[in-house]
Amino acid sequence: QVRLVESGGGSVQAGGSLRLSCAASGYTNCRYDMSWFRQAPGKEREFVSGFDRDGRVKYADSVKGRFTISQDNAETTVYLQMNNLKPEDTAMYYCGSDRRRCGHTRVEAQYWGQGTQVTVSS
Repeated sequence: QVRLVESGGGSVQAGGSLRLSCAASGYTNCRYDMSWFRQAPGKEREFVSGFDRDGRVKYADSVKGRFTISQDNAETTVYLQMNNLKPEDTAMYYCGSDRRRCGHTRVEAQYWGQGTQVTVSS
């Protein structure tokens, strides 16, 4: 079972910054494909940022130029640096993993973290 644990959320004023982290565990010597999503009250969960299968970075248009995704060399932790935050960025932020790579083995399975709340006040 893959476990994803997010951290780094909080409350900031508009224009502020936060850095989210998501640590994956559950299988030794595995790398994880992880992305960030968010869900605001009354809205559907939406994609924020992640890596495609070729490792290229993807961002939602609404966060381009403000958010930066990165990961550690072991590909077990992914970060989301969020700058120039806006009230509309207020949401629960979730880390999701849809694949793990363990040696030559690829396993596709969707897992979610418990989420970390980001609140941006105007």
